[in-house]
Amino acid sequence: MVTRPLVSRTIQATTGNNREHIRRHNLSAILRLLSQSGPMPRSALTQRTGLNRSTISGLVAELVELGLVVEAEAVTTQGVGRPSLMVSLTDDVVAFSVHPDIDAITVGVVTFSGKVIHKIRQVTQVQPAATTAAEVANDLITKLRAQLSPHMRIAGVGVAIPGQVRHADGVVRLAPHLNWIEVPFARMLNQLSGLPVFIDNDASLGSIAERDFGAGRGFKEIVYLFGGSGGIGGGVIHDGQPLRGAAGYAGELGHVRISDSLPEDYSGLSGTLESLVSREALLAVLKLTGVDDDELRAALAKDPSAKVRKVAEAQIDALAIAIGNFVNIFNPEIILLAGYLSVLFAFDPDRLLSRFRWSSLTASQDRLILRPAELGANLLMVGAAQMPFDRVVHDPATITFIPARPGKK
Repeated sequence: MVTRPLVSRTIQATTGNNREHIRRHNLSAILRLLSQSGPMPRSALTQRTGLNRSTISGLVAELVELGLVVEAEAVTTQGVGRPSLMVSLTDDVVAFSVHPDIDAITVGVVTFSGKVIHKIRQVTQVQPAATTAAEVANDLITKLRAQLSPHMRIAGVGVAIPGQVRHADGVVRLAPHLNWIEVPFARMLNQLSGLPVFIDNDASLGSIAERDFGAGRGFKEIVYLFGGSGGIGGGVIHDGQPLRGAAGYAGELGHVRISDSLPEDYSGLSGTLESLVSREALLAVLKLTGVDDDELRAALAKDPSAKVRKVAEAQIDALAIAIGNFVNIFNPEIILLAGYLSVLFAFDPDRLLSRFRWSSLTASQDRLILRPAELGANLLMVGAAQMPFDRVVHDPATITFIPARPGKK
């Protein structure tokens, strides 16, 4: 089994070096640039890395041979000169993403270039035990693996956990709404699937995915909030890097106390953001079950009754207080709302924008942007996949892939 701390694709420097004995570093630098910025011509790689044209040509050729990048002629509207060759990450290397939640287990297939090509969401009648979640996840991985083209290769499995995770050994320390305590989930899923497994907190992965691929791209100071059926999580990006804290558990923004009310969150804390902003409470007043966020957003727009509006507005007001506190504490450039919280934002953005300003210092609001996350339902799929892909980016020349079809080479 392979479990390692998450190393973000964008944390490390992207400057190359011409010395032959650090060729592997230069290969990594090219992959990191492509993952950050998308496809680009060789000339741009030359400019961005500081390497000369012949060195870039050789490195790109090696990455093509490794099956990690592809080259194609750029589409151009100009008739002068030969079109540049565009270099992009391959779609033939994939990772599986797993997200166990209180009411469903979702598994997807994500390509190295960041596309979600398959996804299955299996609804559970009760919160799944860890052994059940691992078995269901493995069954779904097996089904999806059978749909892959034989030439595809697998980098591993990334798991987004709604709770606290110890990265060194893949143990879920506490996932309160799942009732998981000290669960070696990475090892459990590795033993069933035979694939390398990496795990991290779901909100932390969401914040990194939005920074690299979504609405947070280009920002270095980000506060990210995610609401799901299991509560509210958060992630903070400071100076471009995830804020981890002393033991790796920073970013539990859902457990910030904002009221003296008695309702408790999943961790047993009262008056917190998570206890007052609840997806289940809104589903109950709408008399809905088993719907995703897009369906919930549509139902909320369709039924603006006084009872429904009262519940939604109370939650928006509580969210606004918490956002105001985070603005005061972190002074971010941008705040991103994902999952259920983007549903509340869409319901009444003016109310949320006006009320969070009552709870934050005026100076901290300067140039602040508040917006929904962009990656939508695929957010955690993309985020979780980055863990096995980070291993590829870190040392592409030595990585060992697993064939899509067992027994194939």
